[in-house]
Order: sequence, then structure tokens, then C-alpha cells
Amino acid sequence: MKLWLFGLYGIVATTAVAGDRAVKKGITDTTGLVSSLPVFKDLERYSPLNFDQFGGHEIRALDRDLYSELFSHWEENQHFDYRILKELEGDLKDIKAKKGTALNCGSGVLEELKPVSTLEDEGLSLEQIVERIEKDILEFKDDETVAINVASTEPVIPYDQEVHGSVKGFERAIKENRKDRISASMIYAYVSLKNGIPYGNFTPSAGSGIPALKELAEKNGVPHAGNDGKTGETLVKTTLAPMFAYRNLKVLGWMGYNILGDLDGKVLSHKQNKESKVVSKDKVVSKILGYEPYTITEINYFPSLQDNKTAFDFIHYQGFLGTKMKFYFTWDAVDAIVAAPLVLDIARFLNFAKKKGVKGVVKELAFFFKSPMDTDEYNTHKQFETLVNWYRSLK
Repeated sequence: MKLWLFGLYGIVATTAVAGDRAVKKGITDTTGLVSSLPVFKDLERYSPLNFDQFGGHEIRALDRDLYSELFSHWEENQHFDYRILKELEGDLKDIKAKKGTALNCGSGVLEELKPVSTLEDEGLSLEQIVERIEKDILEFKDDETVAINVASTEPVIPYDQEVHGSVKGFERAIKENRKDRISASMIYAYVSLKNGIPYGNFTPSAGSGIPALKELAEKNGVPHAGNDGKTGETLVKTTLAPMFAYRNLKVLGWMGYNILGDLDGKVLSHKQNKESKVVSKDKVVSKILGYEPYTITEINYFPSLQDNKTAFDFIHYQGFLGTKMKFYFTWDAVDAIVAAPLVLDIARFLNFAKKKGVKGVVKELAFFFKSPMDTDEYNTHKQFETLVNWYRSLK
């Protein structure tokens, strides 16, 4: 089994690869991996944890290798034991990224990740960009290759029925060089699904969520899932909000204030890039409760935190006899450490789904996402039950 990562040199991708290799070498255990829970023990027969090969696209540091980038992230964050890092050097030095695209990724990406080098910088047309991306992936893929998008968050592209509504329209837009309506995540998803590669969108970017690419996945019999990995504050929200519903307590308001550093924080400090992330995080409470309390969701860049993401949540609720009360919680975690294992989980379950003949949106993987496709179930407890039941039914 092989894994292709869009955004290969980011801290989430490099940490995911490091984790896989560390487990393979026996220098760490599988804590944090949902797919390694006892209920999924037979998954190893279909989708072994230790991937045979890693590859991916990137728009920066293309003269470097994955270990060098992981080391740079480690110097800033020291997010795991240094002894693990040094033991992995020989395993990661040979993994090098291919040049990708940052089409319609916004100022957050182009300014904060600079210097960047993209395919569009070479003056290539949209069709030529797709061909280059496809060439890279086809040289890498085998029958058990999965692709996951862990690149930076893109701004929202307005929906265009003519372009996004059908495969025919999407491919016509590629031929006509409609760069204004197609983003990097759409290109990555298109190339993956076109070539029978299961695709997971770990970002809130459009990815495979547009109708044209959902149609392509069904047509080609390819499973895909997304959007936006549920790793921290939103995981707590979707676990805690059902408690208020179960107890018939009325949530009057829910404020979530997030601060983070690192490149993710820099990119999200730009309004356009932040927009889709805020929408993804904000809507889950009303979806679970069935009504819309007053909500505030804010994300701000805090440089010194690096990859430590902190969220302060305040919940105002009403109980018996109309009495108003308050609940507070703080989430503090190393973002890459809570995100990276889910990337491996999603890849394993998507490969399992393909082997079992599943095609189109795998809504049963909603447990892993803030904005799961094709389902209105946001309750973490019910999502996990759905995941387990789906796995058992296919196994």
C-alpha cells in the first residue's frame, strides 16, 4: 500500500510519515490511531498500517527531502522525542516531493509559504498542469495507492454550475483554461479519482466535494471522503454538544476562540483562507442541537505557540426553572500530533473501502471530519457507531 500526500512537506504530512515509520521500526506504539483499536483489529489483513512507499506534491523547498523538512519542523516545535527523529533519518531521506500547484490558494499560501515554486509559475495552462500532476502520480501508483490532501486551506471559490456541476463541464473548463474557477484541491482530487485512486480531503478546501467530482468518483468506482480533519476543539464540540441535547439543556450561546502559530496559523491569518475554516468549525453545534444558538468562532495567529493549538470555549446554557449556567473548557494540543494519525487512519479505511467495492462518498467516515460529505450526522458518538457498523458489515 502506498500513500500520496498533497502538501508533503507540511508538519502534518511529515509527522504522519514519521509516525508510520516509527511504528514499523518498533520505536513507538499505535496510540492515537483509531484504525488500531481492537474493534478494527482485522483491518491489518486488508490495509496494513506500515505503508510501502510515500510520495507527494509540494510548492516549497523542492530541493530538499522529507527528513530535512521534518527536522525543520522539529527544531521549531520539538513535538516528539528527538531519539525517534534521529532513528528515522535513513528511512526518510529518499522521500522527495514533486512540484505541485497553488492555483486559487489565496494570499495566505502565496505570501506566508514563500518562496514557493508552482507549475503555474512555469506558464503552463490548466490542461498542462493537470497532465504534470497526473504524470507524477501515475509513475508512483499501484493498485493500493491512496491520496490525501493535507495542503493549506484555500479560499472559497464561488460555485459555478457550468464548471462544477458535471464532469463534462469540469473537463471542458480544464481544456478552456478556466483558471478562475478551479483550485489546486480540485485538480488533485480530479487526477486521483480519474485514475482510480481513493482520495481523502483533510482540509476544508473544495477538493472532491463538488458535484462534478462526486460524479467522477461514482463513474470510476472510486471511494472518497472529507472534509476537514476533526482533530481538536471541534472534536470536543461534537462530543460535548450531544450531552446538552441528551439532558434537555438549552444552549443559549457557544463561543470558541482558537489561537495557533506555525504555517497553518500564518495562512489562516488571511481573511480569505480563514473563511472556509471558520464555517467548518462553526456549524457543527447547530447541526447537533437542531437549533441555532448564538455562536462565535474565532481563529487568530499567535506566533510563539508554533504548532501548539489552544482553544478557549465558553458555553452559556439554560436548565431547570429557567436558570442560566456556564460551562468552560480549554483544549491544548500539538496540532500535528493529533492530526497525523488520522491521516493514516483515513488512508487505511479508504483502501479497505476500495477493496470491498465501495464507490463514491464514504459518508461512514464522517467520524474523521468537521464537515463530512453527504450526511447531517455530526454527533461524534453516533459517527463512531456508524464507522464500526460499516466496517463490520463489509468485513
